[in-house]
Formats: sequence, C-alpha cells, structure tokens
Amino acid sequence: MSLERAKAYLAEYGRDGDVLEFDVSSATVELAAQAVGCAPERIAKTLSFSVGDRVALVVCAGDARIANPKFKERFGCKAKMLSADEAEERIGHAVGGVCPFGVKDGCDVYFDESLRRFDTVYPACGSSSSAIALAPDELAQIVPEGVWVDVCKLPSEEQS
Repeated sequence: MSLERAKAYLAEYGRDGDVLEFDVSSATVELAAQAVGCAPERIAKTLSFSVGDRVALVVCAGDARIANPKFKERFGCKAKMLSADEAEERIGHAVGGVCPFGVKDGCDVYFDESLRRFDTVYPACGSSSSAIALAPDELAQIVPEGVWVDVCKLPSEEQS
C-alpha cells in the first residue's frame, strides 16, 4: 500500500511517526486544508507530469498553478499531466495521495519556489487521508534528490 511505502521512506529520516492520518479525505487541496486545519495555500500538492520517458513531480503551494511558459523553459516541453491511471502505475501513489516520498524509479522531484513563503507546509503521504507537517527546507532534506524550481504562478500573478 502507498501509505506504507511513504512511511517506510520517511522512517529512513526518523519522520514516519509524524505522519498525520485522518478519518476524512484529504484528496484535494480544500479537503486537506480542512483535515489539517490550515489555509489551503499551505497544502503542498504534488503534480505529476510526463517529461520524455520520465515523470516530473512538482511539489507546490496549494494556491499555485503551473505557469506554462516557465514549465516549458525549465523542462523543454509542454506541461502534460499524467492521467489518474498513469500516475498510480508510474509513481506508486494514487491521485489524492501523490507525494515525493517512496516514489518509483523514473520519477524526478522538484520543489516549486511557491513553498518558500511558509514556515510549514503539508504534503500528502501516499494516501488520500494523510499528510505530514514539514518546513520547506526539511522537505528538501528528506528528498535530497529534489531540485528547487520556479515553474508556478500564484493567484496574485494571474492575468485578468
């Protein structure tokens, strides 16, 4: 199961006991914010994209959206999200619980700058009813192969 896979990964960093498990769904940013009791923008959502033969997992703030020109500049292709079936098969976590912990080979993790606004963010932990509280720098330490990028835009940057 995906939750156990994420917990086993977090155990390597002594953080498996910090996983929050809920009796309600945290599968969307809004539901996760309600379950955790935080503002939606503090939810660290993990978006999954096909980039060549690899998967790019972009962990970003709950209120951030992919900025297509930035994405194309960084990755050399248009942002094409994985389908729900592809996500589970290629990442090892189902949509609603996708996270950067314990992912399959072939996945590259990126942390968007939108996370740095917060002292604590809440990524999922492999299931649609889990999360963990981490500072953005802790998240980067727990996923040392992750790379910081700037590929998102915030609502304040949206054009009308």
